Amino acid sequence: MTPAARTQAAIELLDAIIAAARDNGPAADTLIARYFAQRRYAGSKDRRAVRELVYAAVRALGERPISGRAAMLALAQGDPSLRATFDGSPHGPAPVAEQERAAAAGLAPAWLLERLRASGLDGAELDALVERAPLDVRVNRLANGVEIGLGEPLPGLPDARRLPAGKDLSSFAGRVEVQDAGSQIVTLAVQARPGQRTVDLCAGAGGKTLALAAQMANEGLILACDTDRARLQRLPPRAAAAGVMIAETRLLDPGRELDALDDWRAQADAVLIDAPCSGTGTWRRNPEARWRLTPDRLARLVATQSRLLDIGAALVRPGGALVYVVCSLLDEEGAEQAASFAARSGWRADYPALPAGSPHGAGLRLTPARDGTDGFFVARLVAPC
Repeated sequence: MTPAARTQAAIELLDAIIAAARDNGPAADTLIARYFAQRRYAGSKDRRAVRELVYAAVRALGERPISGRAAMLALAQGDPSLRATFDGSPHGPAPVAEQERAAAAGLAPAWLLERLRASGLDGAELDALVERAPLDVRVNRLANGVEIGLGEPLPGLPDARRLPAGKDLSSFAGRVEVQDAGSQIVTLAVQARPGQRTVDLCAGAGGKTLALAAQMANEGLILACDTDRARLQRLPPRAAAAGVMIAETRLLDPGRELDALDDWRAQADAVLIDAPCSGTGTWRRNPEARWRLTPDRLARLVATQSRLLDIGAALVRPGGALVYVVCSLLDEEGAEQAASFAARSGWRADYPALPAGSPHGAGLRLTPARDGTDGFFVARLVAPC
């Protein structure tokens, strides 16, 4: 592919990503994979170059642009060589018209920036939200023959390793799990121990379930739940590959979760709620998520989080713990949500000793700028005895 053809490919991909963000369609990575699956002529260097252009444009634009061309023109404003590819050559973009406008650079939509600042973020904290993330993995202590020399160890996380971006992990299947250091850190707030009965209420594909099983040394029981059948079905084969033998899955009916959990009422030593959220702490990995979020969608997420806290609380035994986690840095999803639950339930906040994070309301907050992880809020709330 010529440089101009690469630019045009990036424009076409950005058009698809913009439409998907508007219509709640597939993620950018999925769209990129599909695009090149249909264009076998593109070599690995072409694919890498186009992908770099796409993500550079997405990271540069806080507001969802009107088109992929406007997005690429914004990127070209600071790159004369990129602007020169708008030359009208075969397979390349048309020349730039005299009055043609580029998309405006920015960090996030204005309404969202206002809420982030109200949550105590500004300056370097905001800028770090869209920087490129490292590749972190969790070494599976349950597996035999773990390669302990893999990657760079991280302080306070004996099972964590930080690797160069793009590292091929296919030969480490079952022995390592891709998991951001922040996700590993907040899972430690559960304080899982061998022999416990633990619930992972929003387990998804089970990344935190597998981490809990390792902490519990494969002794006890973990009930991994979710309302998404497709995601939950990915957990059993992952658990088998990782040597996890204490995890059971249970599919829940949205809106009727407690009907399927009646046998676990007041039985769990700990319940982990990795709640659905805006994902504002994961923009380093999913920068197009800024283009998907709306005030209405955020309000629906906040309502769901509150309901999940009440569901989880019903499962915790007296003196047990409810660990609430969101990969969001918005206080309405984090500190305010935990404070509201504590006020209506009478549960007390228990600040866990974690290797990163700073006190924030009733819990701890991790940020990319301060902690070098994805952004998280975690609260550990203890039931009255």
